[in-house]
Amino acid sequence: MTALVSAELRRLAATRLWLWGLLASIGSGGFIGLLALIGPENFDPPMPGLETATGVRVLLGLLGLCAFVPALLGTTAVASEYRHRTITTTALFAPGRWTTLAAKLAAYAAAGLAYGLVAVTVAGAALFGAAALKGVTLGLPAATALALLSRIAVTMAVYTLVGVAVGALIPNQVAAAAVLGAYFYMIETALLLIPGVNALYPYLPGGATAAITGFTYLTEALARQTGGGTAPLLSAPLGAAVLVGYALAAAAVAVIVPLRRDIT
Repeated sequence: MTALVSAELRRLAATRLWLWGLLASIGSGGFIGLLALIGPENFDPPMPGLETATGVRVLLGLLGLCAFVPALLGTTAVASEYRHRTITTTALFAPGRWTTLAAKLAAYAAAGLAYGLVAVTVAGAALFGAAALKGVTLGLPAATALALLSRIAVTMAVYTLVGVAVGALIPNQVAAAAVLGAYFYMIETALLLIPGVNALYPYLPGGATAAITGFTYLTEALARQTGGGTAPLLSAPLGAAVLVGYALAAAAVAVIVPLRRDIT
């Protein structure tokens, strides 16, 4: 297992995937800094300003919308092996499917956590820097803001695990990316429009992420536009448990479902 994890990390280091991930994480954090400079109160519709606890939580919670990127990195880690036909060599080196997938999960959990740490570090520095430039005292204590950023970093790592499992289930790289994108940015939002079905939202990945980050701006705005309501979110610990459960369930299914037919 140690050799497999090491091989996965070396494979990642030998490609440009880590570079694109690094740039994406820096860009995600920098985007939060840009929004902080603009000021949430200047958004349309306006949001609470940085001098309020709600404003800081909402602004940092926007990082949750970038969870698609680490999930895509995890998917690419597996699906690219089928695209470039290196999966045969991998299978010959480690015939046990569960050991191969476990190694990928371990390696890319570390990569996802690194992605999250870079993103939240840049976002935190940009947020505090923007507040200093504007002469605004943040409405959220620094310790609380750092704790929230830590939860977001861990969330990014969990989404990477989900991505690895999706890549194992859908070996076509383009199809896997399309499924992830459609779910993240279309399906869950569409569920909020269906009466009764929107009650499931707190138990979906997006709802669980919102429980961790406290980011409910989009769902509340949609509810106001449609005249409907949204189900109350879970607590942050329960949201984290639901999200980890999705990652573990997806990984288990990926191990159970045989994909040996794809090795030609």
